[in-house]
Amino acid sequence: MSKLGSFFMLLFLILSNQTTSYAAENQHFDIKSEAAVLVDSETGAILYHKNSDERLYPASLTKISTAIYALENGNIDDVVTISPRAVQEEGTRVFLVEGEQVPLKKLIQGMLINSGNDAAVAIAEHLDGSVEQFADHLNKYLSEKIGVSNTNFTNPNGLFDENHYTTAKDLALITNYAKSNPIFNEIFGTKELPWNGESWETTILTHHRLLKGEIPVEGITGGKTGFVDESKHTLATTAENGNIKLTAIVLKGDKSKDTYQDTKRLIEYGLSNFRHRVINQDELFKMKEKEYYAKSDIVITEHINGSKERLTEPGVLEVVNEGEVIQSIQLEEKKPKQVKVKVKEEKLQASEESSINIIYGMIILAFIGVFLGVRKKWVRRQ
Repeated sequence: MSKLGSFFMLLFLILSNQTTSYAAENQHFDIKSEAAVLVDSETGAILYHKNSDERLYPASLTKISTAIYALENGNIDDVVTISPRAVQEEGTRVFLVEGEQVPLKKLIQGMLINSGNDAAVAIAEHLDGSVEQFADHLNKYLSEKIGVSNTNFTNPNGLFDENHYTTAKDLALITNYAKSNPIFNEIFGTKELPWNGESWETTILTHHRLLKGEIPVEGITGGKTGFVDESKHTLATTAENGNIKLTAIVLKGDKSKDTYQDTKRLIEYGLSNFRHRVINQDELFKMKEKEYYAKSDIVITEHINGSKERLTEPGVLEVVNEGEVIQSIQLEEKKPKQVKVKVKEEKLQASEESSINIIYGMIILAFIGVFLGVRKKWVRRQ
């Protein structure tokens, strides 16, 4: 099978099975940031967590959500007319000009690669008419489409608002979902891009030092940085090797170097210690008097030295690493095949009826024999 064929087969196996994953907290890690999570990008297994459900301010990691929302709800070839509000947005910008016309895809690129706050506002206004309406629609999308539970955004770029918050786990869910979109993947992994605007011509560069290679870590495939005073330093990073694909989210680092060092440790730990394994469709798991199975092949994440598996009620298969559940899969209970039981009952009933008929037949023959014997004696007497 080709590498491309193998990829699509793996993707099919993953998407055909719903899994729930739990975080494993590795106490030997020295993670300085307030919150962090390391997730298998494909299976959703959580390989490390620290305060991953704590509500924190994401800063510009918000733009990951804005990007995938725009890609799924807009047309990348649309031409967007830049409004006065977009031009006046504070913070990092790509220096858009009022009335300038820019393709939607270019705005997404400027927002993700160079963290343009003005580009984010232009995207929001184009899609939903206003930043406020965009925020309402985005929150509904994140909840219903991606399944986040601790996220509320008030704007498209992450500028501080006390009601603008998320968690490391939710951001990992959002990033993993976004990575399934090839255009997002392309932009998220772009290191530099020529930019020709009305106000300037330049080459915009990613701010992510691991992606740029300034801090050498093998396998980095994408990333986004964030910072406002209230959120401190935030970082989203993706990486992969031949065994696994990873998403690392780090929030509220006091120093930029802390978030990069934390991310480096997480990525190197994940790439060095985990891989995928397939549980075949025909494999049975027994618990007490019941048997469980997977409806189709399931990809699980395990330690390279092997992880334990245990079955819990009601038919939940848990993958355990270092005493912690990292992945949980709901299996199907194997039911008795009612059709076969019915067939057996019908055969038994037919057999019983046949035996009864034979007995009746023998009785009738006996009566006939007796009758014939009596008749012969009666004839002789005549």
